[in-house]
Amino acid sequence: MLLSEGFRDTVLVCGEVAETEGDMMYLAMEKGIKPVIVKELGRELSWRDDWTAFWKIYNIIREVKPDIIHTHTAKAGALGRLAGMFYRLLRFARNDAPVCHCEAVGRSNLVLIHTFHGHVFSGYFGKIKTVFFIWVERFLGLFTDRIITVSENLKKELVEKYRIAPGKKFSVIELGFELDELFKLPQRENNEIVNIGIVGRLVPIKNHKMLFLAVRNLKAKIIVIGNGEMRAELEDYAGELGIQDRVEFRGWVRDLKAIYEGLDIVALTSLNEGTPVSLIEAMAAGRPVVTASVGGVADIVEDGKSGYLVESGNAEEFGRKLMDLIRDPEKRKNFGEYGRIIVK
Repeated sequence: MLLSEGFRDTVLVCGEVAETEGDMMYLAMEKGIKPVIVKELGRELSWRDDWTAFWKIYNIIREVKPDIIHTHTAKAGALGRLAGMFYRLLRFARNDAPVCHCEAVGRSNLVLIHTFHGHVFSGYFGKIKTVFFIWVERFLGLFTDRIITVSENLKKELVEKYRIAPGKKFSVIELGFELDELFKLPQRENNEIVNIGIVGRLVPIKNHKMLFLAVRNLKAKIIVIGNGEMRAELEDYAGELGIQDRVEFRGWVRDLKAIYEGLDIVALTSLNEGTPVSLIEAMAAGRPVVTASVGGVADIVEDGKSGYLVESGNAEEFGRKLMDLIRDPEKRKNFGEYGRIIVK
């Protein structure tokens, strides 16, 4: 949306916001962009809804006649690029391809760009479905003019491990943030109980249960920021472990300062990540982190300096690293200060 300020017109096409998801459409509104809602454009696979969404997106493209289509996320990225490819094919067949008005692009056709903020090739689906999605992305990669990733590690995975497209098609553009308020936050003091926060959707890929296991014998409180399909299951799981009195579910919170000012440590237990926003925010707030070493995490966190990296799924080791920080306020402070330096 920040890039939209450099273009004549920007149209944002997206699906409806699920009841358990945080609504960020207000950010688009602040930039003067009114989202176009395609209600059939959901996360889950549905041949009927996906077919309808494809044609709706195509008709929007045909009406708007864009110079550039920039897609995000797996489902919307696939349908958006397929619709763009179909539009481009029909224009070429009629020999009336539109001239791109963006001099930086410098080509007489519709330009397709896709950004990977992460990927769904690990931790999301079974083997058959995962292989199918990899081949879909390889096919789409043939017709995508530029592929953007948010970290070098993510680019390396997509190029070398999954062979989505040649490296020359990729550009790395790290995420940008407005973190001034977080840089001003002081450390919490005189805290008899250490607050450990985890921020994100309550879905299987985020692996919240590992954090609950890791802290069940620790003197600490868990603050869960976010919502999602697993909330009731996680509440029950906390009860099974006997830690329900030490786990607080706060739902989605817009105010970053309100999230991090009450935390001493920030945890991330995901099975797969691109560039985790919560870790960047935590480090800007001067909070040490304990995180699963997945995806682009190692691009952000320096093990033993701004936090701890732990093998994904190792709840016992995760608990040991949390205990180390719980027992040592000075280390928490030093890790937090170093994290701020990295983010700045």
